[in-house]
Amino acid sequence: MVADSASPKDLADRLEQAGYLADDSTALVAFLATRLDKPVLVEGPAGVGKTELAKALARVLDRELVRLQCYEGLDEAKALYEWNYRKQLLRIQAEGGAGTDGGQAAGWQSVQEDIFGPEFLLERPLLAAISSPQPVVLLIDEIDKTDQEFEAMLLELLSDFQITIPELGRVSARTHPVVVLTSNHTRELTEALKRRCLYLWLDYPARERELEIVRLHAPELPERVSRKLVEVTELVRELDLRKPPSLAESIDWARALVLLGANEITAEVFGQTMSVIVKHRTDLALVAERVGVHLQTEHGTAA
Repeated sequence: MVADSASPKDLADRLEQAGYLADDSTALVAFLATRLDKPVLVEGPAGVGKTELAKALARVLDRELVRLQCYEGLDEAKALYEWNYRKQLLRIQAEGGAGTDGGQAAGWQSVQEDIFGPEFLLERPLLAAISSPQPVVLLIDEIDKTDQEFEAMLLELLSDFQITIPELGRVSARTHPVVVLTSNHTRELTEALKRRCLYLWLDYPARERELEIVRLHAPELPERVSRKLVEVTELVRELDLRKPPSLAESIDWARALVLLGANEITAEVFGQTMSVIVKHRTDLALVAERVGVHLQTEHGTAA
């Protein structure tokens, strides 16, 4: 088992070794989450590193990552547990099929409690996380895609690290998971949920910070090209787009430029590769018009 970090700075250093650059506030909240056994709610635009934080924590702490991907209509059966009805039915038929009618009645008396035992329980991510004999990192990803009823169902788990199953009673955590909830802030979460969590807001990083992240993930890219990439990405984000490029897409673009052997970002190179960071047809046209022309003019002036 990997030892806990001694300080936020120590955790930040270990996260960097795991490929995640955490600023001071991120390192502090992550450190407190591991020490206080408190869930952490991470909000911010899509693609700024919320999910990656949970993955990096799992690597740093040498824990399994248990992920619950949220979506509209998610219910207890997919998030917590459900009963294996087919196996229960087979058990009932096996007991009830032996002997006379009296024997069948006796068989049902013996089986009616057995079929709601652990053997017939199908664990879903939330129950699996607290039932694990080894501590895990539990990622509840994009919680804002669910509804308030689902949030209410989570409160017992987030407060007491336990789940109540009517047929079995209370199931308490064997070990305390590190819980990370992420939200793209598409709706306001309930105060009851927020009260149970530490809070972290992640936004698009400042230019120099993003440059450090690009260097970390694409060290082969020339410094001049890395700086230009970050500058151009910032220009693209300032436009009125359906989906601004995320940090993950900046990294993808840097890696693509390395593979292409690009020594500079000209209008031509940008036109060939901008679909790596721009993912909607109408956005492509706008970016080509604004940023592509800017690069063409800049390159022409430089020439």
